[in-house]
Amino acid sequence: MTFPPSQLPALERIAAALERLSPPPPVLSGLDEADAFIWEPQSGRLRPVLRVAHISATLLQGVEHQRQTLLENTQHFAAGLPANNAMLWGARGMGKSSLVKGIHAQVNQKEGHPPVPGQGGLALIEIQREDLTSLPELLSLLRSSTRRFIIFCDDLSFEKEDRDYKALKSVLDGGIAGRPENTLFYATSNRRHLMPRDMIENERASAINPSEATEEKVSLSDRFGLWLGFHACTQDVYFDMVQTYAKERVLAISDDELKAQASAWAVTRGSRSGRVAFQFIEDLTARLASHSSEHTA
Repeated sequence: MTFPPSQLPALERIAAALERLSPPPPVLSGLDEADAFIWEPQSGRLRPVLRVAHISATLLQGVEHQRQTLLENTQHFAAGLPANNAMLWGARGMGKSSLVKGIHAQVNQKEGHPPVPGQGGLALIEIQREDLTSLPELLSLLRSSTRRFIIFCDDLSFEKEDRDYKALKSVLDGGIAGRPENTLFYATSNRRHLMPRDMIENERASAINPSEATEEKVSLSDRFGLWLGFHACTQDVYFDMVQTYAKERVLAISDDELKAQASAWAVTRGSRSGRVAFQFIEDLTARLASHSSEHTA
């Protein structure tokens, strides 16, 4: 089909607009720039994160078993040995995502010294829950790399069986191509089965075969070979968390006063958790520093 010359400029503008709307082809580059990345499916690239916001895994109290189990699994994977996808589920603020980031940093330590970014260390890739449909595309890219990757999705949950649910289920199953041997998937969730209980109950009540409907809903969590539960902490564990942070920061305060202030802080928050303990220490550190500067002024 031929077009009149007068229409060519308009057609060229339309073609250019369509090219801008279409996403660029994914490119695997910049892996030597960092040991942590954020997957950006819109641009088809991994954005380097030069400094990961993390807490040393050894500072996390009340989760000793979970820490040791995840550490061993991650060490095995980094060494090229078999390892399991991991689901960290349970109470809010108990260090699930902090543990993943802390273990990643710990495994990358070499003889007690911080590793050089990009020098073959274990890479951590964060993927947003709403981008899970692009996970097969990401895995296809990573398959060609010689590095090893942990793909991390924080606060994973589903309100319904949507495309994201099926995409992740397919990836964890491996599909016909199989999961790349240089990738592992870690996720955190407040829900054990990634879906709200009322959704599972509704499915059971309305299905012809209730047991099959329920099995389909919870089958995604079964794809994780490693389950680590995190539960609300007792007052003693909360105080251990506070004392560990205070000791690490060398705060000038007695144990009795530290416990009294930490207890009062928890009352105002209405809960005790690792997150509440860390937020208290942040506030206490600032107050003690401010008080010290006033006395030296």
